[in-house]
Amino acid sequence: MVTVKPIADNNLLLRCATEQLGCPHFCSQGIKIPIYCFGTKYLIDNSLFGGVSHMSEEEQSLLDSLLLAQWEERMWKGHFKYDITASEIKVIRGRRKFLAQLNSDRSMDGLQDLKKHKMCHQEDVLVFEQTKHCEELLFCITNGDKADSELIPSAAVPNDAILIVINVNPIEYGHVFLVPHAFDRLDQVLDARFLEMVVRVAVEINNCSFRLFYNCPRHSRVYFQACYFPDLLPVEHMPVDILFDAGQKGIHISTVIDYPIKTLLFASNCNFKIMVEVLAETCSCLLDKDIPYNLMISDCGKKVFLFLQAQTLSTPCNLSAWECGGYFLFKSRQEFDEATEAVLLKRLSTVSLDDEGFATVKQSCCRIACKIAF
Repeated sequence: MVTVKPIADNNLLLRCATEQLGCPHFCSQGIKIPIYCFGTKYLIDNSLFGGVSHMSEEEQSLLDSLLLAQWEERMWKGHFKYDITASEIKVIRGRRKFLAQLNSDRSMDGLQDLKKHKMCHQEDVLVFEQTKHCEELLFCITNGDKADSELIPSAAVPNDAILIVINVNPIEYGHVFLVPHAFDRLDQVLDARFLEMVVRVAVEINNCSFRLFYNCPRHSRVYFQACYFPDLLPVEHMPVDILFDAGQKGIHISTVIDYPIKTLLFASNCNFKIMVEVLAETCSCLLDKDIPYNLMISDCGKKVFLFLQAQTLSTPCNLSAWECGGYFLFKSRQEFDEATEAVLLKRLSTVSLDDEGFATVKQSCCRIACKIAF
């Protein structure tokens, strides 16, 4: 993991008025933080991925440096509830190489009363508006008007921005929330604008260890989470079968083979915008059909895994996106020691969408891709 020095700027120590801490939506009035502005150069011809192709694997991007510097600064200041680097991690014996983490200190992400907030996810609850420390807000990301991306050391939070906020209960190094700020009509619906910005974060981070996760909300606002994993997650090792290939358009959609939860893989090496548009409309279709889903963005934004779950009486609570990817957290030493591949396979397959539903989703996905790509 690359270690970088924190930015020396006393203005980064944020101070919020008391009324801002309890409001139902984040209030940015009077706050000045670092602003990372996306450049416009590589959005021409929808070829964003070419914008970072010149960088070597050893060269750290500006956005990657900024995120790690700010996150490590908060770690040094004691803003996290525990030291995530001390957590024990093991590979579960078996063909799929599931990963298990023992973390007895992990608790809810700021929520104490699940019933009050009508949430059933146990690992991904965001209540940034209830935070007691405004320093949990690291910086924000927005679209700029200059050719190259740039960092403004201190400025007011603009509209249509993404707030980068630490998760005080991290599951891995660099764990943050990506929260939309002042996006019109963006509450429980993941729209193409926000999704495009989030995927672009992965592109400009340009670090293969960086993953982004999304859990389709039922009773909360839209947001992503992200952190760094040193190795590929189990689902990334699985073979795929191409379902849709747009040829020179540069995107293709595949089904992940021999995996316990039904999964589609959206991939592109060049046509960033079309991939995002197809994915966004597919997610909207799933929401209309009341099909729970999760997303995992990997490979510097070139791949997006779509996990499909079934909401039934026997599975009232959905798995988190990292669980769908094969990374499981355990609070008890006994459960951690006794975890087997068979147990985790059952955990995933139990919540998976059935074959009939998966066939319907694949048909809808191909129809959407044909409409947008051609």
